[in-house]
Amino acid sequence: MIEYLLSPFHYDLMLKAMFVSAMIGGVCACLSCFVTLKGWSLMGDALSHAVVPGVSLAYMLGLPFALGAFVSGILAALCMGFIKSRTRIREDAVIGIVFTTFFAAGVLMISLYPSNIKLNTIVFGNILGIAAGDIWQMLIISSVTMLVVALKWRDLLLHSFDPNQARAIGLNVGVLHVTLLTLLAATAVAALQAVGACLVVAMLVTPGATAYLLTDRFGRMMIIAMVMGVLTSLIGAYVSFFVNASTGGCIVVLQTAVFLTALMLAPKHGVIASWLKGRASVTALMTGVPGEPVPSGAVMR
Repeated sequence: MIEYLLSPFHYDLMLKAMFVSAMIGGVCACLSCFVTLKGWSLMGDALSHAVVPGVSLAYMLGLPFALGAFVSGILAALCMGFIKSRTRIREDAVIGIVFTTFFAAGVLMISLYPSNIKLNTIVFGNILGIAAGDIWQMLIISSVTMLVVALKWRDLLLHSFDPNQARAIGLNVGVLHVTLLTLLAATAVAALQAVGACLVVAMLVTPGATAYLLTDRFGRMMIIAMVMGVLTSLIGAYVSFFVNASTGGCIVVLQTAVFLTALMLAPKHGVIASWLKGRASVTALMTGVPGEPVPSGAVMR
């Protein structure tokens, strides 16, 4: 039995998959905290799909995969910012228009100029077939992202939580905005090869949303999200060996299961806790005994 459970560790392919999954899971979880506070859930989806034309063009021109994906992601982010600042269209509509346009353009390019690139690989990833050079690329992107977050997390936090206050105290909100978009685009490029465009958005949203239910302090939120991201990615890759299923799919399903558990059982913001507080408030009103007021929302500190 022990030998069977340890069998994934006998294959270099699985060791690489678990290492890369844990690394990407941790970085995505870190950024997911800012995405959650900023309300940019659709932005992760947009960037992960917007890199498709860049990937297609890079293969056609013989350029590095990451370069095309990164440029395409940044271009999509700039297009969203330009349209949002020049029109009355709501941000969610702008994001939807831009990312579907970029994704459709990528699909069109692949269909018009067939090559060795496969749409399924972009959409669903292929972590078991990842090359050593791609691992080094992910390692560099992850290291730079974590370094920037470590140096600027307080400024990024204030920008995400209250950009008006950040501007009032003299922070360059424009630079912080571009920095966060760049980090998201670079991370989306790195995660694209691991779990694919469809699942990148889940890894950029779910850990932060889960941690948000469990704490009101941002530092603690980041730690919870990153631990969850690393562990679920590692376990998901490990489990995929035994069930012979998509590694990215296993990771995201596991993260969703953790989120649903937190949604129900979180001590302060969970469904059960909210129901008990509501019931206590009703009882207090009926009996005339003052009860503890139900908080209207969490204040991130």
